[in-house]
Amino acid sequence: MKTLLINADMGESFGPWVMGMDEHVMPHVDLANVACGFHASDPHVIRRTVRLAKAYQVKVGAHPSYPDLVGFGRRSIACSPDEVEDLVLYQIGALSGLCRAEGLQLHYVKPHGALYNDMTRDPELLGAVVRAVKDFDDSLPLMTMAACDTSMAQAIADQHGVTLWFEAFADRAYDPHGHLVSRRLPGAVHEDPDEILAQAIKIAKGEPLTTSDGSKIVLNADTLCVHGDNSESIAAIQSIREAIQSLRTQP
Repeated sequence: MKTLLINADMGESFGPWVMGMDEHVMPHVDLANVACGFHASDPHVIRRTVRLAKAYQVKVGAHPSYPDLVGFGRRSIACSPDEVEDLVLYQIGALSGLCRAEGLQLHYVKPHGALYNDMTRDPELLGAVVRAVKDFDDSLPLMTMAACDTSMAQAIADQHGVTLWFEAFADRAYDPHGHLVSRRLPGAVHEDPDEILAQAIKIAKGEPLTTSDGSKIVLNADTLCVHGDNSESIAAIQSIREAIQSLRTQP
């Protein structure tokens, strides 16, 4: 069984507006996806988040998005592939500069929200994101969805010499293709901590998940995304961390 790294979205506050519970989440994750200012965050929040990651020896990744602060990056925007390449490159550079100021290195890139979803369906947009990563630092992995069929993403990444990390979600429902069920639909986000923990363990073990239509899929993931914006989700993250660590130590 491969080592499954735990990642979480971080640094999504903005000015006096607080989003998430980063101080409580950071001790329990391996990877911090830090917002770069286009869907959330600001320079002060970014630097504070980088410092928090440094304190807990958590690897920092760029979490770029469409320029959609009002919509929290969850709305698709009609950007051309060239525009996507440049806006992703811009955001990676901004976060990398603040990491450098704190003596840290950027470790990977994970697009956010609508951009993340759009690039899984549109090879031109995925190619634009891959080129941005390559142009900045071709040693950085790009995180993308661990769907049932990842051949398109793998072919584009291989063409440019970029490594992919495939990601699964502990608290989201899946459709039969291994894509996330839209948040607009009921049951898209799991609320029960026991259900979230059970799904995380299945993903870690490579066991089948039950999809929205009742069928079964298996996701081959490198990393597991968790979300922490309330006390119940923090408790779930702690349980997931303990379960994953237990699995790692099994022969």
